[in-house]
Amino acid sequence: MNYYEQQVLQELKLWQQEMLKKPTIANRLGKGIQNKVNGLIPEKAHNVITGTIKTMVRGVLFGSELTTGTPLANASLEERDYIAKDKISFYKRTAAVSGAWTGSGGIFLGMADFPILLSLKLKFLFEAASIYGFDVTDYKERLYILYIFQLAFSSQQRTTEIYQYVLNWKGYSDMLPDDINSFDWRTFQQEYRDYIDLAKMLQLVPVIGAAVGAVANYRLMDKLGETTMNAYRLRLLDPYQCS
Repeated sequence: MNYYEQQVLQELKLWQQEMLKKPTIANRLGKGIQNKVNGLIPEKAHNVITGTIKTMVRGVLFGSELTTGTPLANASLEERDYIAKDKISFYKRTAAVSGAWTGSGGIFLGMADFPILLSLKLKFLFEAASIYGFDVTDYKERLYILYIFQLAFSSQQRTTEIYQYVLNWKGYSDMLPDDINSFDWRTFQQEYRDYIDLAKMLQLVPVIGAAVGAVANYRLMDKLGETTMNAYRLRLLDPYQCS
């Protein structure tokens, strides 16, 4: 293990602590605030969001149309991280622009940002898989992408559960059935929606929507980028050295 990989291992140990921490009082209070904000948003907006997540998740499960190129071969972890960080910067800027533009238009234009942002996140995840040398034409690699997604955008309790699957992916994936229909997309979309609701619902409020949308999208993409990098670092290094 070279010096860079030793540094990454230390970062992974700190990241693991974040993944395994217990829910805080703030987490529980946030959920209460989230419920109140949700009550102010028209039911039509909620239905569009849920339907969009459901449709796009199924698209990932049953196809690989988002695949971008062949997996990067013969590259060091440091080289892969460098390329990944560049991609993350690009997608954060793109997401922020989308959030500002759609947030400036109130409820109806703001609703359009949900599929746009979700599409950007999924596109990034497919590109990241290739950067780290994994072939997403393998349906289990597409499942891994969805587990990364859940790891980034779930409640703390669910995050801890998903982290164990990611940490032990080789053994866990070997037990997965060949039928891709087995994925629990209902839990996936509900956790995602619950995670982003507070920030994204405020984006639908006139006047403040543009600023909220830009900041929220930037931070959400940043969170996904960090989670993705660490999830693939686990695959390339010995995950048990992080314990």
